[in-house]
Amino acid sequence: MKPGSVNGMPSWVDPQDRVLSPVLALARELSDPIRLTALQLLAAEGPHTLSQLAQALGVSPSRLGNHLARLREQDLVAVEHTGRYAVYRVAAPGLGEVLSALSRYAHAGLDVRPDRPPPSPSDLAHTCYDHAAGRLGIAVFGTLVAEGALRPPDGRDDQLTLGPDRDALTRLGVDADALDPGRRKLAVACLDKVYRLPHLGGALGKAVLDGFLERRLVTREPDSRVLTVTRKGRAALPVLLRDFSARVSPERA
Repeated sequence: MKPGSVNGMPSWVDPQDRVLSPVLALARELSDPIRLTALQLLAAEGPHTLSQLAQALGVSPSRLGNHLARLREQDLVAVEHTGRYAVYRVAAPGLGEVLSALSRYAHAGLDVRPDRPPPSPSDLAHTCYDHAAGRLGIAVFGTLVAEGALRPPDGRDDQLTLGPDRDALTRLGVDADALDPGRRKLAVACLDKVYRLPHLGGALGKAVLDGFLERRLVTREPDSRVLTVTRKGRAALPVLLRDFSARVSPERA
């Protein structure tokens, strides 16, 4: 009888199982917050240099380098040397989907707890530079990807491409063909720091937020990054966006 087998049949809990083994290896790497966050950033936002990634994570390059070496050993990231720079990217296909699913799982578990209040106004909607973040920004990104207006990030590039169906963008008040990004990128995925899911940045993200402001679906709070969803927005945005609720907790305002 082979090791790890029961009555000649494979065991469900054999750590050398060809499916179980890589899953266990991935779980070990994701159990560390630095490695997990590094993978989330690379999967959502695309390739980073070591210094860019270290700055985003708030850790020293030498400390991060040790973690990236482990991820390279597990074939989760790859590195390309360009001049003096080492550029890291995700190497495992489908990893971004796994990481996004884990973030959605975590927030779904929190949302169903009876003692969990609704999100604060800041968690619901705020600005990240010139585009929307928080639940509003995530809902914009998720809607555009789900409806084919935007292709999801694959970790290979730091710029997103438009999808074949632009109807969702039109409903949000954006004519992508007429949009001139100038010297900036048209669309990028920006990992939301609160929810660890991507929201939409770049010229397209700015255009969406500008449209919301122009239509008075949201307003800016003075001297703050908080975006307030107006009464008009509370009615319109859940119709325009998938999985978006404008309910907030007054106690957390």
